[in-house]
Amino acid sequence: MQVCDAEDIRILKGVVSKDHVHMHLEYAAKHSVSNIIKRLKGRSSRRLQDEFPELKKRYWGRHFWAIGYGAWSTGDLTEELVQEYLEHHRNPSNIETGNIILE
Repeated sequence: MQVCDAEDIRILKGVVSKDHVHMHLEYAAKHSVSNIIKRLKGRSSRRLQDEFPELKKRYWGRHFWAIGYGAWSTGDLTEELVQEYLEHHRNPSNIETGNIILE
């Protein structure tokens, strides 16, 4: 969230799963998807490894996140379809309606 706030990127909805993250973002055309992902992965990796030192030992010299990412352009997709897809990941016990869903 800090990277997005600093870069004026809006998180419309996000899903945090045990092995991946989905995010629906709104950003200015001056940003590239690859640069956004690089910053999100880098910052989150550093923060997690600082907060949990055992991760730093485990991932020293290796990538914390998998290399690569998947991205959709909303060309043929409606915003409603993307939001519905992300809601699909909501655990039934998670009734909170915030923008970040913990699966």
